[in-house]
Amino acid sequence: MDSRGRNSVVLGGEEFHMPAISKRTIGFVVIIVVGLIFLVTTFYKVGADEVGIIRRFGRYSRTTQPGLHLKWPFGIETLKKPKVKRNFTQEFGFRTVKPGVLTQIRKTGYADESLMLTGDLNVGVVEWIVQYKIEDPKAYLFNVREAEETIRDIAEVAMRLSVGDGSVDEVLTFGKMDIAEEVRERLQAVLDAYELGIQIILVALQDVNPPDKVKPAFDEVNSAMQDKDKLIQEARREYNEVVPRASGEAEKMIKEAEGYAVERVNTARGDAQKFMALWREYRNAKDVTKRRLYLETIQEVIPRLEKKYIIDDGVKGLMPLLGITPQAGGAK
Repeated sequence: MDSRGRNSVVLGGEEFHMPAISKRTIGFVVIIVVGLIFLVTTFYKVGADEVGIIRRFGRYSRTTQPGLHLKWPFGIETLKKPKVKRNFTQEFGFRTVKPGVLTQIRKTGYADESLMLTGDLNVGVVEWIVQYKIEDPKAYLFNVREAEETIRDIAEVAMRLSVGDGSVDEVLTFGKMDIAEEVRERLQAVLDAYELGIQIILVALQDVNPPDKVKPAFDEVNSAMQDKDKLIQEARREYNEVVPRASGEAEKMIKEAEGYAVERVNTARGDAQKFMALWREYRNAKDVTKRRLYLETIQEVIPRLEKKYIIDDGVKGLMPLLGITPQAGGAK
């Protein structure tokens, strides 16, 4: 500092003098800085999908809704803004590296999460997701430490329990939805017991496969089972086509036989009644009945003949078709 009260600095053998700063200027700068800090730490904004959780000296004070608000500055009150209208996703057995249209997924290095033992002592690689949202932000922030890690640990335990209760076929094929729903219920029950303030929206099994070493053998078994199911379906379809058709034809033949039987019986009864009527007429007038029967038979038979030749060397003139011998000189 020189005789005029200015600060001096020597650089490269040359002396540079700096202007003196008054205490008033320093005080003004301090006031501006303090004012900025006051404004920054006093006003805060809560987004549309958030709520503001205010803590005063570390203790919960109040919850504020979206908008612009005030709080005590200089760390007296602190702010947390959990997103209560957003669905969060936890991934197990894989990680989404690059979300978007061309999603990139990394599956290596997560065998400790996905490799599980089934109830029939087989091994499956299970990849799944858990979607949840914050239902009670106060409980989420204050009741349990490391809430996200707690959700992951409980979700993995619930999934291993459900997979361990089923067979490998259930886990790999038809039992996925039941297992996912069972895991969701178990996970929600434990989180409710912990009062974590979380609502489980969805548990979904993304991809379930056998380990790579046994996957070819499993694919062969699965293919054989599919062929078996295909043959069973084809046999059932053939059965449904052939049996009803055969039943219909059998029913038709039975109905035709029954109709034929009725017709034959009725015909026989009619013939019997006709014969009895003829017999009664015959008893009353034998000669007339004989002639009538003879004529009716001739009338029925003669038209069926294409050509008729009636030859009798001993008869001249008309044939005695009615058993009447023509007299000489013509009949009178």
